[in-house]
Amino acid sequence: MELRHLRYFTALAECLSFTRAAERAHVTQSTLSHQIRQLEEELGQPLFDRIGKRVMLTEAGETFLGYAAKALQEVDHGLSHLMRAVDEISGEVRIGATGTFNIGFVPEALALFLRRHPTVKVTVDELAADAIAQRLIDASLDVGIAYQPSDPTHLWFEPLYTEEMVLVVARGHAMAQRKRVRMVELHRQSLVLLPRGFATRTMLDECFRACGAEPVIAAEMNTIAPIVGLVARTQLAAIVSSHAVQPRDDVCVIPLESPTPVRTPGMLWKRDAKQAPAVRSFAACVRKLALGRSLRTAPALAPA
Repeated sequence: MELRHLRYFTALAECLSFTRAAERAHVTQSTLSHQIRQLEEELGQPLFDRIGKRVMLTEAGETFLGYAAKALQEVDHGLSHLMRAVDEISGEVRIGATGTFNIGFVPEALALFLRRHPTVKVTVDELAADAIAQRLIDASLDVGIAYQPSDPTHLWFEPLYTEEMVLVVARGHAMAQRKRVRMVELHRQSLVLLPRGFATRTMLDECFRACGAEPVIAAEMNTIAPIVGLVARTQLAAIVSSHAVQPRDDVCVIPLESPTPVRTPGMLWKRDAKQAPAVRSFAACVRKLALGRSLRTAPALAPA
């Protein structure tokens, strides 16, 4: 049973004339007759008595009409509400994001959102994860895009997708032609990493301890683009999110294993905070984009 069957049925029930009902429904009389017959076949009983040119509701038709009319009314109210909600969305969305997501993910989500709601004002602050958490608690941000906080007491974390960390080296680096690199092979290798205090750095230090590797941390930088820029100009290597490296000719991206550093990005919200319609709409755009990213990366993450 489809929505059009209900619309054709109620039109005929109100007009009790195939000619007038077809005009109201903007279809041919033969189309209307065919659709009503389909509905009756699906229900297994006649809804109308046809006596010559006269049309009358059967007892079953009278019963069904009340439910069909109510269902159509609810659908029409819902459609009206959605269209009105889209038109009425305004205000501001205040976003905090770590540097990794500001490279590509946040701009993509914003482009999708602003196509739908061009009058909404959007502000994006690139911040460390701890600063995002604090500003969400202070209510100076509406939503954060980062990794899971170490202290989730006041925040709610909504996972979006899973991403691998990868090794980035210059084209002339000794590991540039490798297909994969084990974490233990980075023992005594010179690296540039995010500073201590970043959640990603804490996770990488734990991976190094787990495999017994002690790399040489030659430099620390707090944003991804300069890290990759330094790698391209030196023999230093870096470990960053697989989504943080834009295509370029002067660096190579190599998967890591044993263990593979993995992170789960997500949206952060202040617990029990009421979200404005514009914020909820932005979150829906983020989820849609994250789903597409998960589908694209799923085969690469599957077990061999």
